[in-house]
Amino acid sequence: MNQRTTALDRVALTSLVWGDVDDVSLPLALLLHGFPDTAHTWRHLGPALAAEGYRVVAPFTRGYAPSALPEDGSFHVPALMYDALALHRAYDGDERALLVGHDWGAITANGVAASDANPFGVIVSLAVPPFSAMNPRRDDVTRWLRILPRQAAMSWYTLFNQLPRVPERRFDRLVAHLWRKWSPGFDATTDLAHLAAALPDDAHRSAALGYYRAQPRTWQLPARYQPLAKDWVGAPRVPLLFLQGADDGCLDARWADRIGDRLPAGSRVAVVEGAGHFLQLEKPDVVNTLILEYLRERSAARS
Repeated sequence: MNQRTTALDRVALTSLVWGDVDDVSLPLALLLHGFPDTAHTWRHLGPALAAEGYRVVAPFTRGYAPSALPEDGSFHVPALMYDALALHRAYDGDERALLVGHDWGAITANGVAASDANPFGVIVSLAVPPFSAMNPRRDDVTRWLRILPRQAAMSWYTLFNQLPRVPERRFDRLVAHLWRKWSPGFDATTDLAHLAAALPDDAHRSAALGYYRAQPRTWQLPARYQPLAKDWVGAPRVPLLFLQGADDGCLDARWADRIGDRLPAGSRVAVVEGAGHFLQLEKPDVVNTLILEYLRERSAARS
């Protein structure tokens, strides 16, 4: 594993890389982390993809050191999508490229899957399905209503993170609590240390919290990201693989049971037993196998 820094339009992103990232004959794999996490969340998947012949790039997304704070101060999902598309260009990606996202990275990947600008051949989302697939419909309103109360209680932190200054002051306690609740029984000591290094001060912590604070403030979205403004909540236009932990304490695992027929043909949905929200860390062998199998399936479908 090495590091590589890429200067984009309004932010410089530093990535963990596996494989020969300069060999453009190899397909690109771009891995996007979420909150409260870092690029180190891909320490199992990155080497597995490199062993399969991918050049793997896992950025610390905007605001997470050693990546920079963005010049435009935007943490809107369209800005995150813009960065993913820019990294695809910067690394000379082609139609074989793989995009994997977890949590906010999954929201970003789902948005790319809904966009005409999508250059990725395969998209995988972990822990957060496309929002369009979670909406109620006439034939499953009852099931939707059964999930909603528990999900509302699980999502309290999204409102808490809107508060000024308070989340920053209680940040260490907040993120430790979320890891315990979201992935019960998982020892997050290593990942919390990585997170502390990535968010060493209030400016960086406010950046990470800014992902939550930016989305309701659509009027603050810079013009360069406007073409992607509707895609991040749109329906995916290409097949994708969605994986969720059965014990996820962030997003009710019952969502996975009701979205399969709402995704494009060729999509797959799987619930990973014995895993919570950070399933790629808790059950890496299972998650890696599911992703590699899906890659081979999509490759065969394109042949």
